[in-house]
Amino acid sequence: MYEIAVERHFDAAHFLRGYQGKCEALHGHRFKVVAKIRATALDDIGLAFDFTELKRLLDTILVKYDHTCVNDVPPFDELNPSSENMAANIYEALQLKLAGAPVSLASIEVWESPQTAVTYTPDRV
Repeated sequence: MYEIAVERHFDAAHFLRGYQGKCEALHGHRFKVVAKIRATALDDIGLAFDFTELKRLLDTILVKYDHTCVNDVPPFDELNPSSENMAANIYEALQLKLAGAPVSLASIEVWESPQTAVTYTPDRV
Protein backbone atom coordinates (compact mmCIF):
# COMPACT_ATOMS: atom_id res chain seq x y z
CA MET A 1 0.00 0.00 0.00
CA TYR A 2 1.26 3.45 -0.92
CA GLU A 3 0.08 6.65 0.73
CA ILE A 4 0.54 9.88 -1.19
CA ALA A 5 0.16 13.28 0.50
CA VAL A 6 0.08 16.85 -0.76
CA GLU A 7 -0.12 20.06 1.21
CA ARG A 8 -1.79 23.26 0.06
CA HIS A 9 -2.62 26.58 1.73
CA PHE A 10 -5.23 29.31 1.58
CA ASP A 11 -5.80 32.49 3.54
CA ALA A 12 -9.31 33.18 4.81
CA ALA A 13 -11.39 34.54 7.64
CA HIS A 14 -14.25 32.86 9.47
CA PHE A 15 -16.24 33.01 12.66
CA LEU A 16 -17.93 30.24 14.60
CA ARG A 17 -21.62 30.81 15.11
CA GLY A 18 -22.75 30.07 18.65
CA TYR A 19 -19.22 29.66 20.00
CA GLN A 20 -18.81 31.13 23.48
CA GLY A 21 -15.38 32.72 23.16
CA LYS A 22 -12.94 34.60 20.95
CA CYS A 23 -13.60 32.46 17.88
CA GLU A 24 -17.16 33.76 17.67
CA ALA A 25 -15.64 37.00 16.34
CA LEU A 26 -14.39 37.28 12.77
CA HIS A 27 -10.73 36.20 12.61
CA GLY A 28 -8.30 34.90 10.00
CA HIS A 29 -6.01 31.95 9.41
CA ARG A 30 -3.50 30.70 6.93
CA PHE A 31 -5.22 27.33 6.54
CA LYS A 32 -3.10 24.34 5.61
CA VAL A 33 -4.86 21.41 3.96
CA VAL A 34 -3.20 18.01 3.62
CA ALA A 35 -4.83 15.45 1.34
CA LYS A 36 -3.75 11.81 1.65
CA ILE A 37 -4.64 9.13 -0.87
CA ARG A 38 -3.87 5.42 -1.00
CA ALA A 39 -2.93 3.20 -3.91
CA THR A 40 -2.26 -0.51 -4.00
CA ALA A 41 -0.26 -0.50 -7.23
CA LEU A 42 2.08 1.63 -9.30
CA ASP A 43 1.50 2.67 -12.89
CA ASP A 44 3.80 1.69 -15.74
CA ILE A 45 6.31 4.46 -14.87
CA GLY A 46 6.37 3.66 -11.16
CA LEU A 47 3.94 6.25 -9.79
CA ALA A 48 1.05 5.59 -7.41
CA PHE A 49 -0.52 8.93 -8.42
CA ASP A 50 0.89 12.13 -9.85
CA PHE A 51 1.56 14.73 -7.11
CA THR A 52 0.94 17.52 -9.62
CA GLU A 53 -2.50 16.17 -10.50
CA LEU A 54 -3.47 15.73 -6.85
CA LYS A 55 -2.41 19.31 -6.09
CA ARG A 56 -4.37 20.57 -9.09
CA LEU A 57 -7.53 18.72 -8.01
CA LEU A 58 -7.25 19.99 -4.45
CA ASP A 59 -6.61 23.55 -5.67
CA THR A 60 -9.86 23.50 -7.68
CA ILE A 61 -11.69 22.99 -4.37
CA LEU A 62 -9.72 25.38 -2.18
CA VAL A 63 -9.71 28.33 -4.59
CA LYS A 64 -13.27 29.24 -3.63
CA TYR A 65 -12.18 29.82 0.00
CA ASP A 66 -8.98 31.79 -0.63
CA HIS A 67 -9.16 35.40 0.57
CA THR A 68 -12.82 35.13 1.57
CA CYS A 69 -14.90 35.05 4.68
CA VAL A 70 -15.61 31.32 4.63
CA ASN A 71 -19.00 31.99 6.26
CA ASP A 72 -20.06 33.59 2.96
CA VAL A 73 -19.17 30.54 0.84
CA PRO A 74 -21.73 27.71 0.51
CA PRO A 75 -22.25 25.43 2.34
CA PHE A 76 -20.71 27.48 5.15
CA ASP A 77 -23.23 30.25 4.70
CA GLU A 78 -25.48 27.82 6.64
CA LEU A 79 -23.07 25.22 8.07
CA ASN A 80 -20.68 26.40 10.79
CA PRO A 81 -17.18 26.71 9.22
CA SER A 82 -15.35 24.76 11.91
CA SER A 83 -12.20 22.97 10.83
CA GLU A 84 -14.11 19.72 11.36
CA ASN A 85 -16.87 20.73 8.92
CA MET A 86 -14.36 22.15 6.46
CA ALA A 87 -12.34 18.91 6.47
CA ALA A 88 -15.42 16.77 5.82
CA ASN A 89 -16.62 19.11 3.05
CA ILE A 90 -13.20 19.14 1.33
CA TYR A 91 -13.03 15.35 1.66
CA GLU A 92 -16.39 14.88 -0.08
CA ALA A 93 -15.47 17.30 -2.88
CA LEU A 94 -12.09 15.68 -3.51
CA GLN A 95 -13.54 12.19 -3.39
CA LEU A 96 -15.86 13.15 -6.26
CA LYS A 97 -12.93 14.49 -8.26
CA LEU A 98 -10.99 11.24 -7.73
CA ALA A 99 -13.87 9.04 -8.93
CA GLY A 100 -12.54 6.53 -11.42
CA ALA A 101 -8.91 7.00 -10.37
CA PRO A 102 -7.03 3.89 -9.18
CA VAL A 103 -6.70 5.40 -5.67
CA SER A 104 -8.80 5.94 -2.58
CA LEU A 105 -8.95 9.09 -0.52
CA ALA A 106 -7.58 8.30 2.94
CA SER A 107 -8.00 11.59 4.81
CA ILE A 108 -8.09 15.36 4.79
CA GLU A 109 -6.30 17.42 7.44
CA VAL A 110 -7.20 21.06 8.03
CA TRP A 111 -4.69 23.06 10.05
CA GLU A 112 -5.74 26.45 11.47
CA SER A 113 -2.31 27.07 12.96
CA PRO A 114 1.00 25.22 13.30
CA GLN A 115 -0.32 23.76 16.58
CA THR A 116 -4.00 22.98 15.83
CA ALA A 117 -5.49 20.63 13.27
CA VAL A 118 -8.28 18.19 12.59
CA THR A 119 -8.15 15.06 10.45
CA TYR A 120 -11.27 13.75 8.73
CA THR A 121 -11.43 10.09 7.78
CA PRO A 122 -14.92 8.74 7.15
CA ASP A 123 -16.08 5.61 8.90
CA ARG A 124 -15.87 2.65 6.59
CA VAL A 125 -18.72 0.17 6.98
